[in-house]
Amino acid sequence: MRVARLGGAAAAAGLAWGHFEAGWVRLETLRCPLPGLPPELEGLRIAHLSDFHLGLPSRGARAVERAADWVAERRPDLTLVTGDLVSRPGGEERLHRVMDKLPNALAILGNHDLADSRDPFSKPVRLERPELLFDEGRELEVRGRRVWVAGLDPLSRGREPDLARDADLTILLSHFPNALDRIRPGSFDLLLAGHMHDGQICLPYPGGKIRFAHPSGAYVCGLYERGGTTMHVSPGLGTTFVPFRFFARPEATELVLPSG
Repeated sequence: MRVARLGGAAAAAGLAWGHFEAGWVRLETLRCPLPGLPPELEGLRIAHLSDFHLGLPSRGARAVERAADWVAERRPDLTLVTGDLVSRPGGEERLHRVMDKLPNALAILGNHDLADSRDPFSKPVRLERPELLFDEGRELEVRGRRVWVAGLDPLSRGREPDLARDADLTILLSHFPNALDRIRPGSFDLLLAGHMHDGQICLPYPGGKIRFAHPSGAYVCGLYERGGTTMHVSPGLGTTFVPFRFFARPEATELVLPSG
């Protein structure tokens, strides 16, 4: 009986921690060197947010709100959002409030926005925002230089169109990190992705952790480089399937671009 009580207490404590961690957002500044970056763009600041999953009961919504306030305070040169904005129609109103806070924002959708997921709680939402890119790009003038930001539609997964264009800095938004393996090598300077949640539910061990979501993923969190393209994979801000995170804190990241 005592063992059962101790087991129940441990389980309750674990669930309480997972509930807490889902809203315990990390606000991170990360150097992201890019070789050949023009001097005018050195020190460029890009806020990378991902995986809001608004519309489901979770402290992830609190993480999203805190991240949006932080980005609004810092006023980066660009704010780029890599999909899974909502999981159900009930999150649309909050999404509009969040997006309206974000300065110089562009975004794409993810598979959960379309309910293209094994998550039984996801429902499709028809989102229409001026910031959204669907297999298209926009050329921006930043510090007197041309910056090309392109965004992949999640429906194009596995047959991604070539959205590359000549510019002083080229950025591709893809919800799925493995787009890095499919784009033309060196066609973009920077690729931003999400989807992985850094595993969301993890079991740590010395020197690493087992990620129960996407356990075999090659690109799970942080910076990667392949074929002349640097990629940042965001841990994301929300939750899916269960409203918990274990050893995979939500994160809003400000990338600072020095020359490589």
